[in-house]
Amino acid sequence: MQLSDTLQTFIHAHAGDDLSVLLLSAARYPEVDVPFAAEQIAARRQIREKLPAWYADGRLVFPSKTAAEQCSSEQTARYKCRLLEGERHLCDLSGGLGVDSYYFAQKVERVTYVECARRCFEAAMYNFSLLQAGNIAGLAARAEEAWEEVASVDAFYLDPSRRREGVRLFALQDCEPDLTKLLPLLLRQAPKVIAKLSPMLDIRHTLTLLPGATAVHVVSVRNECRELLFVWRRAAGVPEPEIHCVNYTADGTEQAFRFWPEEEQRCTAPVCGQAGRYLYEPHASILKAGAFKLTAVRTGAGKLHVHSHLYTSDRLIAGFPGRVFRVREVIPFCGKTCRTIARHLPQASVSVRNFPLTVRELRRRTRIAEGGNRYVFATTLAGNERVLICCEKAGSLPAG
Repeated sequence: MQLSDTLQTFIHAHAGDDLSVLLLSAARYPEVDVPFAAEQIAARRQIREKLPAWYADGRLVFPSKTAAEQCSSEQTARYKCRLLEGERHLCDLSGGLGVDSYYFAQKVERVTYVECARRCFEAAMYNFSLLQAGNIAGLAARAEEAWEEVASVDAFYLDPSRRREGVRLFALQDCEPDLTKLLPLLLRQAPKVIAKLSPMLDIRHTLTLLPGATAVHVVSVRNECRELLFVWRRAAGVPEPEIHCVNYTADGTEQAFRFWPEEEQRCTAPVCGQAGRYLYEPHASILKAGAFKLTAVRTGAGKLHVHSHLYTSDRLIAGFPGRVFRVREVIPFCGKTCRTIARHLPQASVSVRNFPLTVRELRRRTRIAEGGNRYVFATTLAGNERVLICCEKAGSLPAG
């Protein structure tokens, strides 16, 4: 499996083509395997933003569009390398496209890449050779069988497959491998296990299914929760894991927030009766991890309502871990509001927080179209008053 110079040139020349049209015109290019080229083009489109270095290398081969869709981004793969602390040999039990293995290999002396899908395995090993990742050894096997074959391993990494015959799986026990059964065995073989799990999972429930975790990392990119990472250390004896919440903004800035669950449970957040001059929305990782009260306590912002998870202040809070808005108007939600608001606010990004309507229902009632540079938060204040808070991003406005 490799790309000839002719095929690389063809892929580059047709990178922006309509692939269905390209496939229908395959007879015009007898010297090229057009279906294979179209598959490469589709896969490369998937990695253009998240793996720019790999996208720029025209020699690399991709086994399928699906493998490219499911692989880690460069940003999240580099973040996972932080979870290693002096380990020398890591075994990646769910190798896939090989992105995580490649970046792990830049942190440890040796990586064993495990993958049971033959086409994926061959593509990854070929790419590793082109990328000069000589410290990665390959093992074509299933994770359930491979872990016992790897000697002197310091850490296992795995990302259980959440698809079976095209069907998306949600229950942890349905994924392959079943980590609820495999985790105790892995911890006998290696002192550390790192698992990437579905960001849809409930953290507390997962901790009951997979007890003993020493850390949980919730990683978001551009305010979208991408990865849920659990770390276990053999016989660590930690009563509860520390939660690390990270978001990478569009310009690459890292917003970090970490806490212990007990801190969140025992603290009391200040609640404001009204919205101040500024409105704050914590980034997705904080909301996923449930640090609702601590966000207010640590930043000095007040919550609009115990259950709204929106925060406010009269003075701008620098470095708030999330989105910051300047409040322009607070409108009581009523029938008259719905009938008239679109006259002076025809377009806006609309969100609902602790509010009885969905975004679609609210748009239908108010006739506010998507677009523009205004933001509307439909929420409930501490006195159970329902309001629409009209805002603009604070980043482009002067503070004060």
